[in-house]
Amino acid sequence: MRFLVLGGGAQGTAAAFDLLQSGTADEVVVADLATDNLHPCLRPYLDDGLTLLEVDAASRDDVAAAMEGMDGVLCALPYHFNLHMARLAVVAGIHFTDLGGNTAIVGRQRELDGQARERGVSVVPDTGLAPGMVNILAQAGIDALDRVDAVRLWVGGLPRNPKPPLNYQIVYSLEGMLDYYVTPATILRDGRLTRVEALSGLEHLEFPEPVGRLEAFFTGGGTSALPFRYEGRVDTIEYKTLRYPGHAGIMHAIRELGLLSDREVVHNGSRVNPRKFFIEQVKPLLSGDGGEDIVVVRVDVAGHRNGHAERIRYHLLDRHDPATGLSAMARTTGFSLAITALMQTRGHIRPGVGTADEVVPPGRYIDKLRRRGIDVEQTTSTGKSQPQPAGQPPALRGSP
Repeated sequence: MRFLVLGGGAQGTAAAFDLLQSGTADEVVVADLATDNLHPCLRPYLDDGLTLLEVDAASRDDVAAAMEGMDGVLCALPYHFNLHMARLAVVAGIHFTDLGGNTAIVGRQRELDGQARERGVSVVPDTGLAPGMVNILAQAGIDALDRVDAVRLWVGGLPRNPKPPLNYQIVYSLEGMLDYYVTPATILRDGRLTRVEALSGLEHLEFPEPVGRLEAFFTGGGTSALPFRYEGRVDTIEYKTLRYPGHAGIMHAIRELGLLSDREVVHNGSRVNPRKFFIEQVKPLLSGDGGEDIVVVRVDVAGHRNGHAERIRYHLLDRHDPATGLSAMARTTGFSLAITALMQTRGHIRPGVGTADEVVPPGRYIDKLRRRGIDVEQTTSTGKSQPQPAGQPPALRGSP
């Protein structure tokens, strides 16, 4: 099998490393605009399965040429490239998966479904950590219950040793993170699609040591297709980002002051983009001291099974890996992308377009995570017996 990884950043590096470790890949090509900053974990593979290729993602011809002869394409580029890359992969008859993060773009990728089926290939957007892993875990809980009342997702990529004032360090694209802080989130509330303001819905949660107390707030993108698939069948579906206490208040003030606006302003005769200026100023201060980070995941699915109230909880704590030098965020995001690509090429995912929660087999996926040292803990709590309303349909897998 030959795989093309578009984007050689942290997530693309982790995905390439996982493919090379899988024993399935004959060749992994990492394509990026610059290939001179190779991560140490990939260096041993340069003469043993790994190829580096300079490619401009904005060039249709360059990307199309890079896709020739591939079995799978993994897109670890910023999300605004995803639709274009998916189209090229389908035309070439190649399986495609990406990190996603923008539900509107996923909607346009769905338009490729018929063409992908004709070509016998699958397109799976939203397959990173969030969206991605957490949505697959949510689907596993939904499948296990007879009736689902609420699905709640919490995810945080955090520095192991937080430093004020933001208590945050960059663990993936800062541009992408700030986009989530300004984009409204789509949730289900009383069974209806509802848009809520990013950074709202503040709550505090306790986690086992060494994490402790964190705050959570709404951000966009993390729910992926779940609210649309279960509208009218599940009362509550929501996603919140986890941070150390105090972060949301500071970022809300920064946003309200206009510093996260992507609309250019004129300053002293020059056009200035406030968000780009803000990123340039804070990026050196948020780069951390070597990447010691943690990823915290909690997924709660509440409903009924066999007449009893039941809650299924999935919990994950992953850490920076000193052996490979891969951050927890790179591992949980990049490995998820690679696992999906391997499933596609092995025939475990049907042809066509579907998000991770729609088409990735949860049990197989969770097992693959555990084999990579990403341990998902599952607990179940049961309440008193309660009669289910007559005619209440089960939360079926797949689109309504």
